[in-house]
Amino acid sequence: MAPGRGPDQSGHVNAASDPGSGRAPRPSGASARFDDAEPVTVVLVRHGQTTMTVAGGYSGSGEPGPPLDGHGIAQAHAAAALVDRVGRDLWGDIHYPSEVVASPMVRTQQTGAIVGERLRLPVRTDATFQEADFGAWQGLTAAQIEERWPGQLEPWHTRADVVPPGGESIAQVGERLARGLDELRAGGGGRTVVVVSHAVAIRAALGVAMRAQPSSWSQLRVAPASLSIVRLYPDRRDEIAVVGVPSEGWG
Repeated sequence: MAPGRGPDQSGHVNAASDPGSGRAPRPSGASARFDDAEPVTVVLVRHGQTTMTVAGGYSGSGEPGPPLDGHGIAQAHAAAALVDRVGRDLWGDIHYPSEVVASPMVRTQQTGAIVGERLRLPVRTDATFQEADFGAWQGLTAAQIEERWPGQLEPWHTRADVVPPGGESIAQVGERLARGLDELRAGGGGRTVVVVSHAVAIRAALGVAMRAQPSSWSQLRVAPASLSIVRLYPDRRDEIAVVGVPSEGWG
């Protein structure tokens, strides 16, 4: 442990105050701030692998399944172990998690339950963080979508106004995720919330937080059971601290 730092009762590592300003110094590379505002930190966890993940199918919120497969369950345990290190020996300027929220899909409920058990926290369900609704594209691979709706899939990823038949546009997913983040922000700073969600939804949350255009969100890599961390400040100058850290291999 670095000099001048010590754990509080939760295991969170607190930095010593900067003698010049009286504020706790921010870690090297963190976004520049010149106030004492406390953010709410959101740890975004993508669910573990399912059969649809392996098949490359578009698995949205139109159906509750599929469940995690065997490897996906192992990934969820790896993600839970990594989340358990937040505010302890990893990302020490962040508070240890005190809340767990999960999308209502089967795969996120399973992953959330494993994370909640590891952290000894209940899991709250919030449909705001569910995956995009792919409408008629649900369950189909990219090749199948291209065959039936030629020229529509790429624009859905790269433009805000393209809507799958019966589904959601990227912009609509972003509006939903923005509402979810704002609700967490309104709950007050100085806490860390784990949100178990999905690839497109997590990309949208990251994109909204960095005020990036929806056309760029698909450039973010969010692997199964990976962690991304966003810090939400009252003035909305939010910080993207981590994107798509894989949970496997930390053992």
